[in-house]
Amino acid sequence: MYLPNVKVRNLSINSNLDILDTLFTGKTRHDFSRLASTNDYAIELLSKIKPAEGTVITADYQWAGRGQIGSSWQAAAGSNLLMSVIFYPSFLPARASFLLNQIFSLAVSDAVGLLAGRQAAVKWPNDVYIDGKKAGGLLVQNSLQGSRMQWSVVGIGLNVNQQDFDASLPMATSLAMAFGRSFDREVLLAGLCQTLERRYLQLRAGEQDIILRDYLNRLYRFGEDCWYGLPSGERLWARIVGIDAFGKLRLLHAQGESSFGLKEIVFL
Repeated sequence: MYLPNVKVRNLSINSNLDILDTLFTGKTRHDFSRLASTNDYAIELLSKIKPAEGTVITADYQWAGRGQIGSSWQAAAGSNLLMSVIFYPSFLPARASFLLNQIFSLAVSDAVGLLAGRQAAVKWPNDVYIDGKKAGGLLVQNSLQGSRMQWSVVGIGLNVNQQDFDASLPMATSLAMAFGRSFDREVLLAGLCQTLERRYLQLRAGEQDIILRDYLNRLYRFGEDCWYGLPSGERLWARIVGIDAFGKLRLLHAQGESSFGLKEIVFL
């Protein structure tokens, strides 16, 4: 694979948010002006070597970024944060992989709170919402070794300073639009490296109860009665009451409680 304009650098640790303050996350970075997909690059890197845990790949623009269920990710060049981070959560059993989605989503919410003063909401399973609109999304790709996790790549797309979006994206927003000012993407990235590492170490320490509590506290529509769409075309009036051990969304409705996975339920 030919990858132009790559810079690899090591960053020092500092308590100032303008510089990096982590043990390992973001200490090694691969920065690109253009890249097809930061996740694809991270996975190709993993196929050749074992990068340091916390290695970050960034791109000013990517033309083949993806979201959940194969959806594309659109972002204006140089305006947003497009990145992937490599972790090795071998301490985690494969059946608990959704915990990674939880901590990575929370980390983005945490970082927004650090810089903007208000945490973003998490829309199940991996979207970032501010004021009821989508400001970002995550794509978590994992590899297993037996019954345990081998590696995990979290791809994060966060709309930062973009002001205009395609007409096909009426629910899109950015930090600049939501908070009325522009943001330094490097400062945001440094803060995000810190929050990603903090949440990852929290998971490694076995603090799943705290993670679940925080996730539900920030879960979009949690406890609200709303309409949802089913694959059959039917509509379901229901309330989010939690997520199950496999990361499925638990909904309470007139017929009782049901759990739904990806492609099994649509927010209306």
